Amino acid sequence: MKSALKTLIASLALAASGLTSAQQTLLNVSYDVAREFYKDINAAFVPAYKKATGRDVKIDQAHGGSSAQARAVADGLDADVVTFNTTTDIEFLAEKGVVAKDWARRFPNQAAPTTSTMLFLTRNGNPKNIKDWDDLIRPDVKVVVVNPKTGGNGRYAYLAAWGYIKKKGGTDAQAAEFVAKLFKNVPVLARGGRDATTAFLQRNIGDALITFESEVVSVDREFGANKVDIVYPSISIVAENPVAIVERTVAKKGTGELAKAYLDFLYSEEGQEIAAKHNIRPRNPAVLRKYASAFKPIPLFTVQELFGSLSEAQKVHFNDGGQFDKIYTVK
Repeated sequence: MKSALKTLIASLALAASGLTSAQQTLLNVSYDVAREFYKDINAAFVPAYKKATGRDVKIDQAHGGSSAQARAVADGLDADVVTFNTTTDIEFLAEKGVVAKDWARRFPNQAAPTTSTMLFLTRNGNPKNIKDWDDLIRPDVKVVVVNPKTGGNGRYAYLAAWGYIKKKGGTDAQAAEFVAKLFKNVPVLARGGRDATTAFLQRNIGDALITFESEVVSVDREFGANKVDIVYPSISIVAENPVAIVERTVAKKGTGELAKAYLDFLYSEEGQEIAAKHNIRPRNPAVLRKYASAFKPIPLFTVQELFGSLSEAQKVHFNDGGQFDKIYTVK
């Protein structure tokens, strides 16, 4: 009888241990070039959460092209939170019932704690003298960019180039012609932001890389300083970095409170400081002012201003048969 009781107690303890473990582990599924940022966020969040709650937590992270990551989560990857670089990828999950329909109202700033913009990286010394978007359509220039159909990095690059022509007073037809010329200079489309950086710096493809402003810090860390020159174009786009709790997963794992605390931390002063140190633009005005020297004040336009919304841009430009398919032939 005592033996059976001991066995029962041991089984219950093991089950409780497994439940505790499940509740104390969080998976953040994120976009390709945010690896280092979230490593630092996680290192800061874990002790902060321990101090506030007395509980130990483990944060796992998974990175890839934003849209590819969204599809993986829709297909069953048990992310507790998603931290993407385009709203359309979270809207896709909302349509699937994986995140809340009103996800954008669950956190401040339409659930986007940070922003970025698109700039160019050239080889050290800028040998092709690339200064602005017009230089990317020159016949002697090859451009590395993410596939707009698989990553938000690529969609923002495409929309920034389109918007460059529109903001100069051009028509949609002129913008389409310009973007078509730019993509004719793209030798191969990268799957995600880090894949694009690797193609540019390790495989030595192209003369310019269009990428997020935040990638500059990652390049310096991974490949060493003075490998690239930073070129800010005369105008670029505001790229919002939206976040959401994956309701399907937290309901199953009981991690809803932890997931909310994790995303709330991104809005905290400490989280915003970490973003700024990674060249990701903080929403907190005081932190942004503190790091003003890191963020060149170039003219920026929003997606809403020229395209209505990312969802509308997705339908017109990036869905199968859309504008991108009309101007780009896979090489």
